[in-house]
Amino acid sequence: MSLSSSVPVVPAGPSPRRSVGTRHGATSLRRLWPSDGPAVRAFFLRLDPETRASRFMAAVGDRAAAAYAERATVMSGMVVGIFVGDTLRALGELRPLGLGPSGARRAEVALTVEQGFRRAGLGSMLLRRLAEAARNRGLAELCLRCLPHNVAMRRLVSGFGAGMRLDGGESEGTIRLAPATPLSLWREGVETALDLHLAVAALPLSLLRSPPRPRAA
Repeated sequence: MSLSSSVPVVPAGPSPRRSVGTRHGATSLRRLWPSDGPAVRAFFLRLDPETRASRFMAAVGDRAAAAYAERATVMSGMVVGIFVGDTLRALGELRPLGLGPSGARRAEVALTVEQGFRRAGLGSMLLRRLAEAARNRGLAELCLRCLPHNVAMRRLVSGFGAGMRLDGGESEGTIRLAPATPLSLWREGVETALDLHLAVAALPLSLLRSPPRPRAA
């Protein structure tokens, strides 16, 4: 069984979700939609073998990574990403798991940050956004898994109040979520509206133009 701890998941101030400066430049955090499929595919194919193995808990080739990327934004749950400039560099996934042994509704979280863009707080930004989305959907627990040598992930999860334990060659942890509040629901509604605006702005102009109307005979 995973270790767990009850923690508040809403930051004291506004979530640092966009226009945040890092050593790599300005970043923006938003939900990803099916229209972001090419960016998600490119992200998974750029991952080095070690990072990809950490995400999938096993060695994964380009074909399998691309096939998963094709489904990522249409599977049940939610995907958020962090763009540095116009390029997706970090990705967080929230996938429902159903009821746990205690009867609590659970979801699994997977976080992936591209090598070279770590130690900038991107993983924490992803986890905080997904934790708030989860509690607003009535989920009570977030489950996270990583390989035992993934010290950065273990440290990140511990920072959210969850212990990690070794189970079957994997490290597992559970974050207990506080119930949703009117403020957390309102904040996510505002963020979703902004996410949609940014997603539309990122679409190629060819997709935004209206198709020509056929002329009357």
